[in-house]
Amino acid sequence: MKKFQLSAVCVLVTIIFFSGRVSAQSKDAYTYQISDQKLYNTILHMDSVYFTAYNTCDMATQAAVYADSIEFYHDKGGLMTSKQALLDALKNNICGKVTRVLVKGSVEVYPIAGFGAVEIGLHQFINHAESETPSKPDKFIVIWRLRNAKWQITRVVSLH
Repeated sequence: MKKFQLSAVCVLVTIIFFSGRVSAQSKDAYTYQISDQKLYNTILHMDSVYFTAYNTCDMATQAAVYADSIEFYHDKGGLMTSKQALLDALKNNICGKVTRVLVKGSVEVYPIAGFGAVEIGLHQFINHAESETPSKPDKFIVIWRLRNAKWQITRVVSLH
């Protein structure tokens, strides 16, 4: 009987310990809160403008959205700092071959005082040559600059 009571106490203590940890974790879990709804809506709109151009091979719009001083960091492809080389790579490797899909609800936007904003989110890509199934969600970071009432992408970090 004592062996059973000891086991029961151990199980009960374990349940209490882990249930306390679960509730503590859920209380402490990170939840993004939009701090500037107007900025958030603007950046989501600009994301849509850019990626509609990306998905439809509208090179003029893509060129207009990228700043001349673009820095594009890709975990597999490395760093590109030439706007023209980036646009050429997109035209030759992406146009008509890949579609980007934003993961709904994943975007976070933070203001950068006196400069613009940073956008962090998840997206997936559909490679039409391989299959119609999107890739796993991948993280991206975009630094947006506001100059003369025009938003442009100055930095991109693309992780796959």
